[in-house]
This record gives sequence, structure tokens and C-alpha cells, in this order.
Amino acid sequence: MKKRGKTYRQWYDPILHHQIHEETLSTGACLEVQARLSRTGATQLFIGVYRADGSALYEQAYVQRPGENMSRALVWGVGYARRIAIEGQAFNDERVTDR
Repeated sequence: MKKRGKTYRQWYDPILHHQIHEETLSTGACLEVQARLSRTGATQLFIGVYRADGSALYEQAYVQRPGENMSRALVWGVGYARRIAIEGQAFNDERVTDR
């Protein structure tokens, strides 16, 4: 079970249309990437990488992905999440990023 961080809780809105990709790697790390459209039509993205025990390794929310539709943002986010999980980049902070 994933232990969601502050970044996810601030970003989460079940009413908005979204697409989700979830994946568990052979290491036990779990990836969750969500793309959605904001109320104003902007493409937004959430990337979560969780350790095998469910604790958050990395969470980041993008409030805007200019020039990307939901599918394109989701594909980019999955690739980015895989790199974080595979390279073992342990980030001690949770970030919300305007991009």
C-alpha cells in the first residue's frame, strides 16, 4: 500500500478527467503516473515513485505541461519515473513544480 505524501494530497482531485499508469518493477518499486486536464484545460501531471514498503521515494506534481496533451505527458512521466526508480535517486524532499 502506497503511503502518499503531501504532494499527492495537494494535487489529487477525483472530479477531473485523468489517465493513470501504474507499474511495479522487479525491484518492488511502484510507479504511479497520472495525467489530467485542469478546470481551465491545462495538462497536468503527477509522478510518484514508491519503495517496495510503500513509502514515497519521489513525488512531483506539474501544474502545467505546455504543448502536451494528456497522453504525451503520461508517456514522458512514465519514462521519467522509471529513470528515478532504476537509478535509485533518493530525493528527501517532495516538490510541487510549475512547468
